[in-house]
Amino acid sequence: MVLVDAAEQLMIEEGYAAVTSRRVAEKAGLKPQLVHYYFRTMDDLFLEVFRRYAEQSMEAHRRALESPQPLWALWRFGINPAAGRLTIEMAALANHRKELRAEISRYTEAFREQQRQVFVTALERHGVLPDEVPPIVWSILLTGVSTVVMMGEALGVTAGHAETLQVVERYLTLMEGEPAPDDSVHQWRSEQSAPLAPEFCETTTPSTASTQ
Repeated sequence: MVLVDAAEQLMIEEGYAAVTSRRVAEKAGLKPQLVHYYFRTMDDLFLEVFRRYAEQSMEAHRRALESPQPLWALWRFGINPAAGRLTIEMAALANHRKELRAEISRYTEAFREQQRQVFVTALERHGVLPDEVPPIVWSILLTGVSTVVMMGEALGVTAGHAETLQVVERYLTLMEGEPAPDDSVHQWRSEQSAPLAPEFCETTTPSTASTQ
């Protein structure tokens, strides 16, 4: 939906404070009255932005689970810069909106379960499923690193990021080999009209190549 696209783009480019009915309508090329016709309040619009992104993220995770290189797919998904910026804005917004905070919590639990499944599949495939480190811990470690790096990038903090990316990707290469040049796991987002699409597709090249 064009109003959701416009609101998401404004959040990424200027932050959630810029998302007003007037600005959203202007960016969408519509009359401001239409914003409140489709969304009773701006909170309803914010919820729709988050829910759409969360559902698309769930689909990306599902495809990662089916990928020949699920760990690379999950890693590439996590280091998308635009997603980092949107995550920051959603987290800041959730501090003041209980309903959004509850939705983020609900989806996060679902994400972690999907991520756990990715690690179970990948580690069992390579015969390295250590009893002392449950798959959910590996999931939190990998996604935690990607979240810290991408949120730091969004804030202009880059110290140690290149080195961290190199270490993580070296281990991913040991586990799954070099990343495939074309990663269909991420092509799903290019089929959507939302503004995150191009940057998701850009993550199909090794991230260390862009950090050197």
